Amino acid sequence: MSRRKLIAGNWKMNKTAAEGVALIKEIKAQFTECGSSKCCANAPEILVCPPFTTLAAVLAEAQGCSCMKVGAQNVHWAEKGAFTGEISAAMLKEMGIEYVLTGHSERRQYFGETDESVNQRTKAALSAGLSVIICVGETETERNKQVTNAVLERQVRWGLSDITAEQMKNIVIAYEPVWAIGTGKTASDADAQAAHAFIRNLLKQMFSCPCVADNTRLLYGGSMNAANAAGLLAQADIDGGLIGGAALKAADFATIIRAAM
Repeated sequence: MSRRKLIAGNWKMNKTAAEGVALIKEIKAQFTECGSSKCCANAPEILVCPPFTTLAAVLAEAQGCSCMKVGAQNVHWAEKGAFTGEISAAMLKEMGIEYVLTGHSERRQYFGETDESVNQRTKAALSAGLSVIICVGETETERNKQVTNAVLERQVRWGLSDITAEQMKNIVIAYEPVWAIGTGKTASDADAQAAHAFIRNLLKQMFSCPCVADNTRLLYGGSMNAANAAGLLAQADIDGGLIGGAALKAADFATIIRAAM
């Protein structure tokens, strides 16, 4: 099954609007055909997820590259209301945002995100016409207890609760082992593939149509970088990456993009 690779950069709480524009310019400069009709011929889909205050400026700068999309790092489940500091799916959609992250481990760890709230945010984003990257992954303690698959199954089943096969066309799942995020540790190619294969087999169980499992893109999100991207992206069930630190360096991000071509 041929699935178009997706390379997504999660900028986290980094880059002002001016710095974000400069980074997009640097990324585009790495590809001489960026902006031309040949730009996306062999390129993966490229996504950048800046902070909320940087979204508008990055959207404007990214418009010249048809294979580059812009996403948000979070979304609330309510359409509007007394939710200080949050942002609705409709607000993001009106801006021109196409993707949103839900369930990132840092949201779970630092801001009380639960499997249930991940599902609520995901459904709200889908209802507004956004595509969603749902993040799942085990902690180091869970890995040491050898309960990785149990954790992944719980998070995937909860995250996709009440999601239809049709809606799955707009869902991407990112496996991000928490112990490998920002630590410099990375799952081996074989271990990463095993986790992705488990998730894909789980999708086969959850949806009667085999096309859901076959078509859903699965990303690896644990310290993928310019040095290890090629090996990870060569695995059968790894369809791209959710990149953290390396996404803030144009040359490194471009190297990862090329590895997905």
